[in-house]
Amino acid sequence: MQERLTRLDAHVGELRRFGERYASDDVRRDRHLEWALRYGLLEAIQTVIDISCHVASRHNLGAPANYAECVDLLRRAAYLDEELAGAVASMVGLRNLPVHEYVRVDPERLYALLSRLDDFWRFIAQIQRYV
Repeated sequence: MQERLTRLDAHVGELRRFGERYASDDVRRDRHLEWALRYGLLEAIQTVIDISCHVASRHNLGAPANYAECVDLLRRAAYLDEELAGAVASMVGLRNLPVHEYVRVDPERLYALLSRLDDFWRFIAQIQRYV
């Protein structure tokens, strides 16, 4: 699990560099950049999900029926604070959109997530001791 936390940190670093290099207009105009941003975010969010579900299982916090419940179990056990748990739950919901192709996700919405990268680092800091 420590390796996944390290990988998550690397993903977030790459996403930060992406945001420093490209503007939202660049992403909207270039499908390749949109794909890169979408994949990078999905990879980071999926890593958060994997860690959340692993920690919930390892510490016998309950039997989640879905990924969002893994996060909620961590919140109820005070492994994540309320604010961060809400942010992570939103990430899980956003991840489901492109993965299951419910709707096309607006590139502006994806790009806006780059302003929330600190949530990933806060997740690492709060969950680190339980891994």
